[in-house]
Amino acid sequence: MAIVEPEIVATYADATAPVDDRVSDLLARMTREEKLAQLGSTWAFTLLEGGRFAAERAWPILRHGLGHVTRVAGATSLRAAQVARAANAIQRFLVTETRLGIPAIVHEEVCSGVMAREATIFPQAIGVASTWAPDLNRQLADAVRAQMRAMGSHQGLSPVLDVVRDPRWGRTEETYGEDPYLVSRMGVAFVRGLQGADLTDGVLATAKHFVGYGASEGGLNWAPAHLPPRLLREVYLYPFEVAVREGGLQSVMAGYHELDGVPCHANRELLADVLRGQWGFTGSVVSDYFAVNDLHSYHHFAQDKQQAATVGLGAGVDVELPATDAYADALTRALDCGEVSDERLDEAVSRVLRHKVELGLFENPYVDEDTAAPTANGERHRLVALEIARRSLVLLKNDGVLPLLAGAGRVALIGPNADEARHLLGDYSFAAHIEALVEARKRRGLLGEMMTIPDDLEIDESTDGVPTVRDELAARLGDRLLFAPGCDVLDPSTEGFAEAVAVASAADVAVLVLGDRSGLTPGATTGESRDRSSLDLPGVQEELVRAVVATGTPVVAVLVAGRPVGSDFLHEECAAVVMAWLPGETGAQAISEVLLGEVNPSGKLPISYPRSVGQIPVFYGHKVSGGRSHWHGDYVDSPVAPRYVFGHGLGYSSFVVDEATLESAEVRAGDSVGVAVTVTNTGRRAGEQVVQLYVRDPQASVTRPVLELKAFARVAAAAGERVAVRFDLPTGQLGFYDRSMTYAVEAGQIEVYAGFSVTDRTHAGTFVITTDPDRPTSKVFTGTVDVQRM
Repeated sequence: MAIVEPEIVATYADATAPVDDRVSDLLARMTREEKLAQLGSTWAFTLLEGGRFAAERAWPILRHGLGHVTRVAGATSLRAAQVARAANAIQRFLVTETRLGIPAIVHEEVCSGVMAREATIFPQAIGVASTWAPDLNRQLADAVRAQMRAMGSHQGLSPVLDVVRDPRWGRTEETYGEDPYLVSRMGVAFVRGLQGADLTDGVLATAKHFVGYGASEGGLNWAPAHLPPRLLREVYLYPFEVAVREGGLQSVMAGYHELDGVPCHANRELLADVLRGQWGFTGSVVSDYFAVNDLHSYHHFAQDKQQAATVGLGAGVDVELPATDAYADALTRALDCGEVSDERLDEAVSRVLRHKVELGLFENPYVDEDTAAPTANGERHRLVALEIARRSLVLLKNDGVLPLLAGAGRVALIGPNADEARHLLGDYSFAAHIEALVEARKRRGLLGEMMTIPDDLEIDESTDGVPTVRDELAARLGDRLLFAPGCDVLDPSTEGFAEAVAVASAADVAVLVLGDRSGLTPGATTGESRDRSSLDLPGVQEELVRAVVATGTPVVAVLVAGRPVGSDFLHEECAAVVMAWLPGETGAQAISEVLLGEVNPSGKLPISYPRSVGQIPVFYGHKVSGGRSHWHGDYVDSPVAPRYVFGHGLGYSSFVVDEATLESAEVRAGDSVGVAVTVTNTGRRAGEQVVQLYVRDPQASVTRPVLELKAFARVAAAAGERVAVRFDLPTGQLGFYDRSMTYAVEAGQIEVYAGFSVTDRTHAGTFVITTDPDRPTSKVFTGTVDVQRM
């Protein structure tokens, strides 16, 4: 009788073994070539032929395994089921045809939802921030998680945690605005929603761009950021720190730019000392696309690709995206000559392997292809997108013309963004990036890099199923809606003005839907590398506004844009102005509902709205000596105050602060103070308002901002209803970096204000912090909020 020996399962393949043991076992089995393969990636289309996995084409790329696959959905025109099929085929090849059978991490862009052909297109991040509702951002990220997992992907390149105070910068639309606290609350919510309760069903969140990318010189993409140490820590590093220490963030992407002469991909002080040493970050650092080689080709910081690989890996960049370049032969040469240690290589590889174990890829490398399509743009995800779009719209101005009453005569719909679905979408939507691939194919390069796009790659720029503002208003107004585009976003032609003037003259009100076209190509006016030197509307749109206003018909301007835009004339002469940002596939419905009063607008600005570029930077949290010209105050030719302040946003109902009080006059450092705020809806209809809590420290050992946002709460109230909001404000949230660059909560007075914007606020009182040297105070990132209807 034969004796059957039990099969010995390798520790790394044993799902019951501890994660550390599995990683160590696998690492010990790997050759150098297999290790290096885990630090790189490849574009999905390099593995496909005719939309299907091509084993012969893939073998040279995958023979030693692979760390990441770049955008199976976002760099092809495959539908959701095809994406899942391709991802499964890639994983099957890696699992069955490579020596160790290590699956890959598939990453996708997720700035406004999964950048995929059939996935839900959510409002762009600046619009999400305008909701001041982090839970909605968590729901957005949870939807993205479900969609990504259904299509076979595991890492999302978001959230964007760049604090931006210069809207000339094209990527303003991708951010959560100017305030580090608001950015941090939105960011933590996104991280938690994307990563989920357990990574076996979650998606790795990748916070970017570390750090200060949005503070670029001249508002120009990839330009240096000039940030002194205290400002860097308190404003620009802060959202990342919160995401790591509170949100459990698992991945960080370094920025393209440089800080004080050191490119971020070479900045060991940031990537190792601060991120890992001070914050305890244990995840992986990935490069921005092509950025390791950029240390040589763009920054001239490294003398060649080998030195770029040495510097990048040595600084702490674990993975090179989007394709293995410097971390291939050049890194091999650096290892051979001792410029990079085997220990640093193993450290980086271990982080990638740990992610793969924690994601459950060894046990479940494949997905059910039949569930991909129904999950990609399910009704529940569209409902989340619609709720965000509704709450993201900011009513900047209204002289009473809004809401348009049902049956109130004829409405002229005019403007280049009125009947263009594509213009409702942000720069990291699928349609926008497919345009970038088209351009890359024409130019034989992307981002200035040589990159071959296969001739057999199908490229479909379709926005099927995304309604326009014209579609939605026509469904509600029928033949009372008159339409003329007037002009294009960028084209200088004014041939359409006559028709636009004619329909405006024949109407009772004119709705001008104006603004930007977002993307990465020269035909876009906002988005990555689409920086502007003016905040007036691009093209001849400002002339169109003047022509329509001259008819005498009341004008409502709806701005579909990625940044604050519009001239003095537009904002002063239009009867109402709605900031719609880039509201995504349900944006047209939300815009129509707000215009017609079906939805009460409640969005609040997450960024100060400049009058002109001459004010930039303009932001609310400036120092006492900032925000004015001593001694007259204003500019010679303009006020210094922004056109609309941070936190501003009107509605069709009105709210007042009845009472704002402090529960304590003196608080020990390490404790909290309660702030009680009562608000009433004094309008005639139900509405929502955002109660904002600001502090000021007038006695600090270093100068402090005139105001700092420390808490907020979105409240809903029926007409005449009162709502009680109680903020628990920890003193650990009120510290700063002192003269020795140590985080400290100092003794002294703290002024507290509550209201509906930085200028519409009530003084709740002043309390005193007392300190005890035997009781050290730790940093706290947020307090609690309780909302009760009265």
